[in-house]
Amino acid sequence: MTTCRLTAAQAMVRYLSHQKNAEGEPLIPGIWAIFGHGNVAGLGEALHAAGDSFPTWRGHNEQSMGHAAIAFAKAKARRQLMAVTTSIGPGATNLVTAAALAHVNRLPLLIIPGDVFAGRGPDPVLQQLEDFDDGTVSVNDCFRPVSRYFDRITRPEQLMTALPRAMSTLTDPERCGPVTLAFCQDVQTEAFDYPESFFAPRLWHRRRPAPDSAELDAALAALKHAEKPLIIAGGGVHYAGACDRLRVFAERHQIPVAETQAGKSALAAGHPLNLGSIGVTGSSAANHVAESADLIIGLGTRFQDFTTGSRALFNHPGRSIISVNIAPFDTVKHNAIAVTGDVAATLEALEARLADHRYALPDPALKAGWMAAVAAATAAPEGNQLPSDAQVIGAVQRQSDEDTVVVCAAGGLPGELHKLWQAARPGGYHVEYGYSCMGYEIAAGLGIKMAEPDRDVVVMVGDGSYMMANSELATAVMLGLKITVVLLDNRGFGCINRLQMATGGASFNNLLDTARHVSPSAIDFTAHAAALGAMSEKVDGIAALEEALLRARQSQQSHVIVIDTDPLPTTKAGGHWWDVAVPEVSVRPAVNQARQAYVNARTKQRVAD
Repeated sequence: MTTCRLTAAQAMVRYLSHQKNAEGEPLIPGIWAIFGHGNVAGLGEALHAAGDSFPTWRGHNEQSMGHAAIAFAKAKARRQLMAVTTSIGPGATNLVTAAALAHVNRLPLLIIPGDVFAGRGPDPVLQQLEDFDDGTVSVNDCFRPVSRYFDRITRPEQLMTALPRAMSTLTDPERCGPVTLAFCQDVQTEAFDYPESFFAPRLWHRRRPAPDSAELDAALAALKHAEKPLIIAGGGVHYAGACDRLRVFAERHQIPVAETQAGKSALAAGHPLNLGSIGVTGSSAANHVAESADLIIGLGTRFQDFTTGSRALFNHPGRSIISVNIAPFDTVKHNAIAVTGDVAATLEALEARLADHRYALPDPALKAGWMAAVAAATAAPEGNQLPSDAQVIGAVQRQSDEDTVVVCAAGGLPGELHKLWQAARPGGYHVEYGYSCMGYEIAAGLGIKMAEPDRDVVVMVGDGSYMMANSELATAVMLGLKITVVLLDNRGFGCINRLQMATGGASFNNLLDTARHVSPSAIDFTAHAAALGAMSEKVDGIAALEEALLRARQSQQSHVIVIDTDPLPTTKAGGHWWDVAVPEVSVRPAVNQARQAYVNARTKQRVAD
């Protein structure tokens, strides 16, 4: 057996650089790194030696690096992913939020935080957390509940089992999610005679399991019995590469389609069978059909509360649900008819057996009426009033083309985008709404641009989210990866302020002006963005915004456009009730009224299906 003597860090880097996806591309085309004690001497030296064979990108914040890596993997439909390494201590724990985001959204992320000394000689080392009851604990144990696979590397030879397990998880369509390999800092520098065969290039194929025949029979029976079915397209449609298959299936059997946040853009917005978004932030057309549908066909969706209207939307008395998902965990939700399998393979099998069975098309007036509502909501305002989020979305839409990718994550914008954005083709809509993580947006725009450099990436972000995490704007400038950021300044957390007031609360601690302060907040976002190296400008009104967006498209440099917006209005058309608990007892009449409305609304929930 031929061996080579390498440090554990060198072995890890060499192994990762030799993994390929089914298309023969690098499975992990590089790593994000912020070095500190715990990874600079071991992994840092190994990554420097690897050079362009395994590129290292430097970020400004560990969480943001994780977000960029996650967005890259999502834009690549999980065919490729990135790794992230940090120091021990705060560098590692800064990544926990990103790990949770990847876990919720079922997206691959390889996390390699430095860890304490396996030999324990210098304990307690700088930044080391000491557990009074367990000597094996480090802060990296925080990653256990937010990782699909967790391992701590305490000997160099452990890589030979840990790394293949990690790759298996990262490429598994069901278990896909974050993997954490906590890498003890002394072990990174220790050498071992590794077999050369361990570093042979390996192809990782994505499994596409066909559904079980009995499950397929049950789904087919439900389809043949149904009169008014509705397809709900989730993120699994994208990850299975099933967008075309969905279109063919829907057209052949005349089944309308609604889309979740993760599934949006699976079917072109202009397709007559696409009724738009579903649920709490759904279109009036999709929700109308969902309320009367006797069969809901979920394709690659987790059926979270926004999709189901907190279990109060699908209220046909005799309705059934078919849940097609690669993960059995998801197929059994809502007492659904479970079909475990690849979405594309399942649709192909159903189509073959459903033959030419067709359903009555939905009334075309439903979609026409919704599109009229979209046009009204997104039209430029008259006069000098501050624009709404919807009106800003309209301006961005008018200045975009079919190759534009719109990016967002948290606040009121995701709901408005879910309702109003018209995606022309798959991948044109990138909104993280599984974890709804403020601060994801700009880092995600960078990751998407790395994945799809030829597409125009437009990040829409509120001032509150911008303030939480904006540092990777400087990274985008540094790397020459142009993104356009439309920053909507409504002076605070406008979305949660609306929710606060809708549940009877007073506006409190969400808008800057209603938060405790001595001096009024006055942040110059254009100056801030310019200081990070971006082109920046503030515009007054929708017409000026559209002119600025045109300039940004023609520019080769990252561009930030700031516009003041009204924090109160939201699109009234469409939507559905969302279960947000209201205090049972309050001295405030508004809260008591909201509580009674809440109690009444809960009677429509189907908690036990």
